[in-house]
Amino acid sequence: MSNQKQQKPTLTGQRFKTRKRDEKERFDPTQFQESIVQGLNQSGSDLEAVAKFLDATGGKLDYRRYAETLFDILVAGGMLAPGGTLSDDMTRTEFCLFTAQEDLETMQAYAQVFNKLIRRYKYLEKGFEEEIKKLLLFLKGFTESERNKLAMLTGILLANGNISASILNSLYNENLVKEGVSAAFAVNLFKSWINEKDINVIAGSLRKVGMDNRLMELFPANKRSCEHFSKYFTDAGLKELSDFARNQESIGARKELQKEVQEQMSRGDPQKEIIAFTKEEMKKANLSEQAMISIIWTSAMGSVEWNKKEELVTEQAIKHLKQYSLLLKAFTSQGLSELSLLLKIQEYCYDNIHFMKAFQKIVVLLYKADVLSEEAILKWYTDAHVAKGKSVFLEQMKKFVEWLKNAEEESESEEEETD
Repeated sequence: MSNQKQQKPTLTGQRFKTRKRDEKERFDPTQFQESIVQGLNQSGSDLEAVAKFLDATGGKLDYRRYAETLFDILVAGGMLAPGGTLSDDMTRTEFCLFTAQEDLETMQAYAQVFNKLIRRYKYLEKGFEEEIKKLLLFLKGFTESERNKLAMLTGILLANGNISASILNSLYNENLVKEGVSAAFAVNLFKSWINEKDINVIAGSLRKVGMDNRLMELFPANKRSCEHFSKYFTDAGLKELSDFARNQESIGARKELQKEVQEQMSRGDPQKEIIAFTKEEMKKANLSEQAMISIIWTSAMGSVEWNKKEELVTEQAIKHLKQYSLLLKAFTSQGLSELSLLLKIQEYCYDNIHFMKAFQKIVVLLYKADVLSEEAILKWYTDAHVAKGKSVFLEQMKKFVEWLKNAEEESESEEEETD
């Protein structure tokens, strides 16, 4: 064995110098801010000039890196510190959203500036939405006039599709809600949104991000009722929003009721108990009999696991519905309720393909059980049906309808002979 100490291997080679552009650039928005502020000061209140300046400057300055700084300046005139106050040690401009005139026309012009900027530099989309979310959380740090302008702008941006309705989540901040800032802001926001779009379009945008059922959260827990919401927004001139919220609450109540009735059926609760419970809930929620029969039908059809084979599902459906004929009869005392039930059966059999051949047998069963009258069936057959599976179901019902008509004619002639 050698006593000599082994030398450790060494790496040899040329050492490269790091090029300047490969070094990570330090985040320093000062110079960026000065350039933007200078450009805005030169453009002044001419928003066309502002849009052109922003378009041209995007090729020279790093908008991607300093997106938040850019949007802060355009909205508030300078960089915002946490809470919404302007940073003292930074350059600022007097030409921004917060210093503009407080009217819808001016806010629409500002919305166009943002729209053009984001269309030109698509990568700013996400940063812009994050900026709006942040600004909404800073509302308490702004003056009432600044809040009003931001609300109008936000409504227009929502209408234009520049931002998603998910930004409303910031308004559910506990402190903003508690002090009434959220509700007041929402008034101006929805006014400008409704000015641009129909309430049904707005409802679709809210529904898309799960905000349609959360509007009550604009108020503190002790004021979170449909009555308070309705009065607040109706008094503010937003009856469309009040009606929408009332309708949403009604839909929510119906869903809950349908779920409960379905659970009672699945448990096998006595029909008399289900009828008593349902009538009480119907009264509480101020629901019509037509709405109620739809809920009961949906509950009945959802409370069982259906056979996937077409030839077996009809027999299973007849057996299942037969046991609930008393419950169905309790909520079809009016002709309109019977028609509502017929339409629900038609839609269900069309939407669930295994039931296509079961339609006529279900109707005949309910006729024999005194749930459906011949008048309602004839009315449905003649002109009250919907388009879904129309030709198939009318053909299925043809012989039974002829039988009903003949029976009706025989009954009339018998009455004439008696007279």
